[in-house]
Amino acid sequence: MTAGKNFLVLVKVIALYIGSIIGAGFASGQEIMQFFILHGSNGLWGAALATVLLAYLGGMTMYLSVKIRSGCYRDILSRLMTPVGRKIMDAMSLVVLLGGLCAMMAGSAAVFEEHFGLPARVGSLSIALITALVILGGLEVVLTANVFLVPVKFTVVAVISLAALRSCGGSQGGLISSAAAAGGVAGNWILAGILYVSYNIVVPLAVLSTLGRVVPLKPGVAGGVLGGLLLGAAIFLVTLAGLAHMPEAGYYQIPLLYLAESLGAGFCHAVGIIIWLAILTTAIADAHGFASRLAPACSSRYRFYGIGACLLVLPPAGFGFADMVRLLYPLFGYVGLVLTAILLSLPLVIFFRNK
Repeated sequence: MTAGKNFLVLVKVIALYIGSIIGAGFASGQEIMQFFILHGSNGLWGAALATVLLAYLGGMTMYLSVKIRSGCYRDILSRLMTPVGRKIMDAMSLVVLLGGLCAMMAGSAAVFEEHFGLPARVGSLSIALITALVILGGLEVVLTANVFLVPVKFTVVAVISLAALRSCGGSQGGLISSAAAAGGVAGNWILAGILYVSYNIVVPLAVLSTLGRVVPLKPGVAGGVLGGLLLGAAIFLVTLAGLAHMPEAGYYQIPLLYLAESLGAGFCHAVGIIIWLAILTTAIADAHGFASRLAPACSSRYRFYGIGACLLVLPPAGFGFADMVRLLYPLFGYVGLVLTAILLSLPLVIFFRNK
C-alpha cells in the first residue's frame, strides 16, 4: 500500500475513533465538567490519565482487530472472554449501542427545541434520516462522513476553548480558585479518569473492530493511538478553559455554551451546530456498530439492521435527553469498565501464556 493510501487510512481511523466518542455530552462540555473540571486543578491530571488510556485502548483495539481480521466486536470478545462471558457482554453491548442511538436522537430533539427554536420531533427525525442514509452507503460512507464531520466539531471545540482561555487575559485566578472544587464524578481524579474512559469505550470498540479486514496493521494501530491522543488534547483544552472560568461555568447545563457566550453571538451558534454534529457522528457510530455485529458491513442485511435500528429507537427517543442519560449512561459505564479491565490486562495475559 502506498504512503498516500496509508495516510488516508490513518485519517479515517482517527476520525472514526474521535467521532464515536465526541457526542452530545462531550461537545456540550458537561461530560468534561463532571469528570474533570469539578475536580479542580487535579482534573488536569485526570485528563492526562484519560489521554494515556484512550491512546492505549485505541491502539490495542486496532491491533487486535487487524491481527484476527475482525468484522465486528464479537470477534474480539471471542478471543478475550469465556463463551458465557462473551454472550453476556455481546448482549449488553447491543443494548448499549441501541440505547446510545436512542439517546443521540433525544439529544438532537433537545438541541432543535432549546437552541434552534424548532420542533423537537424534527430534531430526532433528522438524525434518524441522515444516519439511515449513511448506513445505506455502507462502511466506506461511514468512514467518509466521519472524515468530513469530525474535523469540524473538533476544530470548533478547540477554537472556543483557546478563545475562552485568551479572554481570561492570562489570569490564573479561576484555575487556582477551582483547585478546591468538589462534586466531581467518583470523588477523586484517578477514578474519574478511569471511569470516563470505561464509560466511553463500548462504542469505539464496536466501531473500530469492524475495520480489521480492511485496514493494514501499522496505520490502523497508529490511527488508534493518535485518535486517543487527539481526544486527550481536546479534553485537556476544555478542562483548562472550564477551570479558568470557574465557578461561573459550573452553573450551566451546557458549559461550552457559557464559554462561547463571552465571545459573541457567532460562537453561540457555533456551539449549537457543533453539538448537533457531535450527536450525528455518534449516532452513525452506534448504528454502524449495531448493524455490523448482526451482518457483514455493506451487505443488504447490514443496511436492513442499521435502518431498522433507527426506526426502532425513534419512538422512545421522545422521552427526553436528560431521562435517557440518567437511565442509560450508568449501564454504559459498567459494561465499559469490564472491557477496559480486560484490554488493560491483555499484555500480562499474553506474557504469562508465552511463559
